[in-house]
Amino acid sequence: MTTPTDYLPVHSRRLYEKIVEQIQSQIVGGKLRPGDRLPAERDLAEKFRVSRTAVREAVRTLREKGLVEGHPGRGTFVTDGTASAMRGSLGLMMKIGGTNGASDLAEVREIFEPEIAALAAKNATKEQIAMMREAVAAMDEKLDDAEAFVEADLNFHLALARSTQNTLIPSLIDPIVDLLREERKGTFRRGGALHGQQHHKRILEAISQRNPEAARVAMRAHLKQVRKDGKIDR
Repeated sequence: MTTPTDYLPVHSRRLYEKIVEQIQSQIVGGKLRPGDRLPAERDLAEKFRVSRTAVREAVRTLREKGLVEGHPGRGTFVTDGTASAMRGSLGLMMKIGGTNGASDLAEVREIFEPEIAALAAKNATKEQIAMMREAVAAMDEKLDDAEAFVEADLNFHLALARSTQNTLIPSLIDPIVDLLREERKGTFRRGGALHGQQHHKRILEAISQRNPEAARVAMRAHLKQVRKDGKIDR
């Protein structure tokens, strides 16, 4: 039987752990929601009355937990914890499943996303359509930057998913399109950006016109083109 003398002394928690606890509590309690941006590092340091080093460590820990993610030039944002967990599970399944993982995920997109586009055409708010327009504009500006273009592409598809007003759909789509990030960078380098932009604009136009069938058809055409571009040079 163990005795109290067998245990190591417990030290007080480090400052960054207390910061993590408070921010995590706000996320769990709904005060911070997916998509919310955390205050800047300097502002957090002032609020918690700690060094910026402690804040930096806290944010790193929150990223490791999958609760926030950083976007260069934009800040640190609260993630959807469900989507983060699914992303990890799908990523592991792709590694275990072999080389067909990306193809399988693309097929799943072909099943889901045309209906998502149709539903978004019915339910998107003006603000959500504006977000899609911003993403498309960002892609137009980054046709020579694979990293930035793919991030804007991801934002477009996530905005589309949120526009359905179904809270489960973004959690399902986010990990799928995120795991195809590297695949999409390859497609970009093979000239797929211009093709993709043509389709993005047609999808956006159909949604803006509240035309579900046109949005569905446009998304099918987009995903068909994605498959075609992805096979070049293979």
